[in-house]
Amino acid sequence: MFAKVAEEGSFAAAARAMGVSVATVSRGVARLEERLGARLFNRTSRQLALTEFGGTIAEKAGDIYRQAEEAESAAREMSVQPRGLVRLAVPMSFGLRWVAPLMPGFFKAYPQISIDLHLSDATVDIVAQGFDAALRIAALPDSSLVAKRLCPVSQLVVASPAYLERHGRPTHPRELVGRPCLSYAYRARNEVWHFVNNAGEEEAVTPVGPLRVTNADALLPTLLEGLAIAELPEFIAGEYLADGRLETILTDWHLTRGGVYFVTPSARARPAKVTALADYLAGHLSTPAWFKRA
Repeated sequence: MFAKVAEEGSFAAAARAMGVSVATVSRGVARLEERLGARLFNRTSRQLALTEFGGTIAEKAGDIYRQAEEAESAAREMSVQPRGLVRLAVPMSFGLRWVAPLMPGFFKAYPQISIDLHLSDATVDIVAQGFDAALRIAALPDSSLVAKRLCPVSQLVVASPAYLERHGRPTHPRELVGRPCLSYAYRARNEVWHFVNNAGEEEAVTPVGPLRVTNADALLPTLLEGLAIAELPEFIAGEYLADGRLETILTDWHLTRGGVYFVTPSARARPAKVTALADYLAGHLSTPAWFKRA
């Protein structure tokens, strides 16, 4: 405010330029003078002039004011125009199969946005770890985060035709007990498979088998070799179901149904770059291609 008064030559002109009242500018300058311990202006009813002390700092104050204007202008442009870096956390298998292939098209549509794509099956704390957004694949629990559902995802219990030919096809979840069932360490809720059928009956099974992994793709070699049963998300299982290398079992039962969610710390004042990414992913994942493979 001091810089603007010095530039305009009056409190009234400075107030008009800044869009505030004359009283606001006057009080602001008075507070500055009190903090600095010296007068900045000599005031009369008809004239306003810088004191010697005010003159010594007016130029520097003007530089600070212009830098602040430039910073504000840049910030507003970034909040309106999609540009800048987006730090996005995505589960490994989903990111490699379904997010990474979308990146070329995204960069063509938004050449001023860059993506720091963090691929890990471990759930990240997007606030504490400084992420702008994350994709979560789950039946999302209550959270202080803001989540936009992009598409549904089902978990399927699968086995190879070779396994089913040798060991038979289970028709009830209880028949999984005693069979080798592979498990996934980062399962959203716990390692118990909770089944429900159309009649509302429920059954819980704890998978016990020779392999536990932190990435579901690591289950595939053992599965395809016909050595075990496993739970897979349909976005991984789809291609193997389509070509017959895997088959779904217990089709009269289903596991917890979830979805792919675009999660951000808050929807308030969301930068344009994050909104652009959210809308782009929603547009390309709202009708998942893996449905066509299953």
